[in-house]
Amino acid sequence: MLKRYLFAPGPTAVPPEILLELAKPVLHHREAQFIEALTEVRDGLKYLFQTSSEVIILSASGTGAMEAAVANLLSAGERALVVAGGKFGERWAEICQAYHIEVIRLDLPWGAAVNPADVQATLERDPAIRAVFVQACETSTGAAHDVRALGEIVKAYPDTVLVVDGVSALGAMDLPMDAWGLDAVLVGSQKAMMLPPGLAFIALSEKAWQRAAQATLPRYYFDLQKIRKDLEQNDHPYTLPTPLVVALGEALRWIRAEGLAQVFKRHRRLAEATRAAMRALGLSLLAEEAPSDSLTVVRVPEGIEGARIPKLFWDHFHITIVGGQDQLRGKVFRLAHMGYVDTFDVLTMVSAVEFVLERLGYPLQWGAGVRAAQEVLARPLD
Repeated sequence: MLKRYLFAPGPTAVPPEILLELAKPVLHHREAQFIEALTEVRDGLKYLFQTSSEVIILSASGTGAMEAAVANLLSAGERALVVAGGKFGERWAEICQAYHIEVIRLDLPWGAAVNPADVQATLERDPAIRAVFVQACETSTGAAHDVRALGEIVKAYPDTVLVVDGVSALGAMDLPMDAWGLDAVLVGSQKAMMLPPGLAFIALSEKAWQRAAQATLPRYYFDLQKIRKDLEQNDHPYTLPTPLVVALGEALRWIRAEGLAQVFKRHRRLAEATRAAMRALGLSLLAEEAPSDSLTVVRVPEGIEGARIPKLFWDHFHITIVGGQDQLRGKVFRLAHMGYVDTFDVLTMVSAVEFVLERLGYPLQWGAGVRAAQEVLARPLD
């Protein structure tokens, strides 16, 4: 019997109730029933982003929202500070360079979180920097950057915006856009939002909208001002994937029913259980000092062929996990616990880690990881 489990950091598992929304007849993107769904979605997105700003809906992956941020907030030849501590920090730099933005890199060891003081020092040395690009959670390493502290720093620079990639953070980790002074936050549908890939979202602060009005980089499909104008009339200038927007409405109802505070507590406990389990098995985490609550990135033990770990997960247990990217290929494996994940999903995942490592010759005590996870998961949500 084939029973599949999806514990990759995107796409993630989608609840059956949300999948059923995708099975409904397709709506036209201008008809009244879809406009009603769009109205509800716009309100739900503001709740999720914790903002009063309009959240722009894009037919794209998270990288599309990243490109939209660069194209709408900067002009050719301007400078941007990029926190490059993983594959997606590197992606910020690559997008900026494609648009002829001068990139000031703040390079970190992969797995480390940025020291906010280093960002502040860079801005003090170079007041011509017009944007700071960073991940809330670097999906390739599992490190969580202190974007709250960065928001406090950047708000002192009236001509500089803080742009936060929340693709693997929003919906799993507390990321209150307005309260923390984040100028742009973006996310993709396929992570903690519990949807298939295909939608991306970006919200801008008033400071960022002022930058967008002055920015001169070319854009057409990703013209956020044009999209905002239509969204405020419950419309969109382009054809949205209407089944995904309808399913998004159900996902946002799920999140609102649980409540953001409970959502964040649940993710924190699942993350702590996973981390405790890995340590109990004698494994080390890549992001030891600032691990995210979205996923856990585990170093491959000495003597183990890292590329075999995801393959054995699938071959023996029909579980999908992923390994490392670029310089981390074969050196780590990544376990996601975001979105539609509960207590017994984590226990299944941890148990599978034990089975796979034992098959690869790693010495372990059966049940040590599961027991450590259970001890965390037995605690009530505070």
